[in-house]
Amino acid sequence: MEKTVILLVLLCLLSTAAHAGFKVIGKGDNMRLDPSSFPPAMKANYEIMRVRCVKCHTLERTIVAIQTGIAPISGQLFDRSATKAYGIKMLRKPDSNMSKPEVKATVDLMNYLLNEAEH
Repeated sequence: MEKTVILLVLLCLLSTAAHAGFKVIGKGDNMRLDPSSFPPAMKANYEIMRVRCVKCHTLERTIVAIQTGIAPISGQLFDRSATKAYGIKMLRKPDSNMSKPEVKATVDLMNYLLNEAEH
């Protein structure tokens, strides 16, 4: 477990430098994205994510997954098929209180960010 945490930290440090497609502000529980360079639709989607997703977990979990391509909790690949699966999971989770349009907006944003991280 300790090796996994160290590996994730190293991947985060390396990927932050390598992926200049989006700007991360803060660290740990205070980590968030700077949406100033996002297209207007993605800025609106980020607002949904910023408000809804933090009810159950910090944005750090999502940002790290996008930066590294690995989901921090499960260690599974975090790609476009994973964003869809997480969206479905959130729709089924009773406490998420997310509507289908909100989930779609969040999945669209994560896919946009994955694309930006590749550049």
